[in-house]
Amino acid sequence: MNSPDTALITGASSGIGAAFARGLARSGYNLILVARREARLATLADEVAQTHAVTAKILVADLADPAGVEIVEDRVAGLNSLGMLVNNAGFGTTSRFVSIDPARTLEMIQVHIIASVRLSRAALPGMIARKRGTIINVSSLAGFVPLPGSVTYCATKAYLNSFSQALQIELAGSGVQIQALCPGFTYTEFHGPPGPSGYNRGPFPKQMWMTAEAVVDGSLKALERGQVVYIPGVVNRFLAALIYLSPVRLQQWVLKKATRQLPPAHE
Repeated sequence: MNSPDTALITGASSGIGAAFARGLARSGYNLILVARREARLATLADEVAQTHAVTAKILVADLADPAGVEIVEDRVAGLNSLGMLVNNAGFGTTSRFVSIDPARTLEMIQVHIIASVRLSRAALPGMIARKRGTIINVSSLAGFVPLPGSVTYCATKAYLNSFSQALQIELAGSGVQIQALCPGFTYTEFHGPPGPSGYNRGPFPKQMWMTAEAVVDGSLKALERGQVVYIPGVVNRFLAALIYLSPVRLQQWVLKKATRQLPPAHE
């Protein structure tokens, strides 16, 4: 009898990452949970192991640090049972580009792009050799529209969308599947309050919000349909269609909403 596949999830200590951990454990995956917050990882690992009778290990690493990426990269490359990689780690900022510490901007590029690329590259040789495997790059609906106050965030997510689409084309027939998961507004710490980005939910109606569990459930079902770019939620898919069909008008509406949260340019 073959042993269960292992899923490695970055940014697993909360939000969408934690929801992936619970959803994949329910499906029988053993887990390696990666994040900076050791206590939270340990609590989640105990929970899923006891609830779903799987093995759940933790790996404490900061993907904003190249040394942290290397630790996870080595772990990924050495896993003979890696069935799924979820590149979920990320963060947002809500301020004008010129007001953000340049080091913080570069950390975002490091976490969203560099870490995802390095971990994907580490995972692929083994997946291709085994003729199976999945890589999910957690992107965002923001990857389809440039937003003031989220200049680098939107750009990094647009990169992940393009990266995932082109990579899937290269991997056609290999048995390896790639997905760019593009959630919209999601009830997590990311969107607060309270939250690390200081994000204000107020300007956006509750119909635009989803739970992390619903996002993950939709993502896993979309994999079964072979969707490379998956936008969870009817409202989010409608917005994406509007962006495509009427980009100027919709962008003006979104930009107006987003700009309300920013201080004046002269401050």
